[in-house]
Amino acid sequence: MLEQTLLMVKPDAVERGLIGKILGRLEDAGFRVARLKLVALDPAEARRFYRVHEGRPFLDGLVEYMSSGPVAAVVLEGEGAIARLREIAGATDPSRAAPGTIRRDLGLDVRRNAVHASDGPQTAAGEIAFFGLTLRRDEGA
Repeated sequence: MLEQTLLMVKPDAVERGLIGKILGRLEDAGFRVARLKLVALDPAEARRFYRVHEGRPFLDGLVEYMSSGPVAAVVLEGEGAIARLREIAGATDPSRAAPGTIRRDLGLDVRRNAVHASDGPQTAAGEIAFFGLTLRRDEGA
């Protein structure tokens, strides 16, 4: 089934000039870039994006990191896009990610792991809307 999902290239990966490398891998894997936006999140926006982690001890550090520089918010399309992107992204901890995954190859540590990938259809829809990347009905896919 054709799906849309959100990929976010995190601040350290943007700073290291990895947007093109990451998107190239994904296009080579059959994804289509439907929307792309470079965004600087302020701390309140970063906290709202990661609200699912409210109350966890790492949230403040994550908010600080995610508001430390621009991120690339990307809507990707493809067959089974959500699960396929998560597989290609790899485990959150780059040291535990499978060889050849984005996080294993380009991540630095658990926080600076290069990318965020939506974990399900409802999450993807909400995250795409969060960045204002939802297609209008008259635009098509």
